[in-house]
Amino acid sequence: MSALNEGWFTEVFQDQGTAFSLKVKKKLHEEQTEYQKLEIYETETFGNLMVLDGCVMLTGRDNFLYHEMMTHPALFTHRSPRKVVVVGGGDCGTLREVLKHPDIEEAWQVEIDERVTRMSEKYFPELCESNEDPRANFFFGDGIQWIRDADPDSIDLIIIDSTDPVGPAEGLFALDFYRDCMLALREGGIIVQQSESPLLHAETIIKDIHTDMKKAGLDHVVTLPFPQPVYPTGWWSCTMASKENPLHYFREEDAAERPFVTRYYNEAIHNAALAQPQFMRDIFED
Repeated sequence: MSALNEGWFTEVFQDQGTAFSLKVKKKLHEEQTEYQKLEIYETETFGNLMVLDGCVMLTGRDNFLYHEMMTHPALFTHRSPRKVVVVGGGDCGTLREVLKHPDIEEAWQVEIDERVTRMSEKYFPELCESNEDPRANFFFGDGIQWIRDADPDSIDLIIIDSTDPVGPAEGLFALDFYRDCMLALREGGIIVQQSESPLLHAETIIKDIHTDMKKAGLDHVVTLPFPQPVYPTGWWSCTMASKENPLHYFREEDAAERPFVTRYYNEAIHNAALAQPQFMRDIFED
């Protein structure tokens, strides 16, 4: 639930008894797309704000935390990633981070709602600066079907950059989808799934992700927490899974000597994210 009262945009998490607010200067855009209500606001301190169906998606100020953690840990864990598919990610920030890696040969953004991308190009152009990269490819349609139709053993990394597991995104958190992803992955392939708040969802959504990924044949699964001020509790996560290779080892020297700029991610942050809080150890470690 969300509301705009006296110049403040507020997202209320009714079932958790909490809320998050940003002071708004003005509304820049509003439309009902084929799939969802899309709003863009200019805030006083967090840059532009994108809202989908009343839920905060991103702001100009803090999106780098999410986009960097959804991409670089997995890319530096994979031994030699060449082809990456982003399912969702319509704001293009995840695609931009993927294409910072010079060895990537082909990247796809598979997004159901083209209007999210078009409005990102207008109101978040910094996130779309790699859209004209010759390695970038776009498909606007059903990501579940796209993965199902993918050639077996054809993808190195699948990043599921989805909204919450409701509505159009619900099927992206399903066992059958993970099985299709596993079949599409090459040897050494990795899946990354945005996995909500460890504080709110560790024993529900995140636990189900771990269970379903392992049922799908992804034997190695780890959840990486990171800060995200505009999302519920301010603490978010992504979950990585691999068919063959343990995820606690990564190309640390390559990460330390990365030939591009990051604002949050580095080799120390990577190692720190792998250090699980005790309550997550208790839930997820066998």
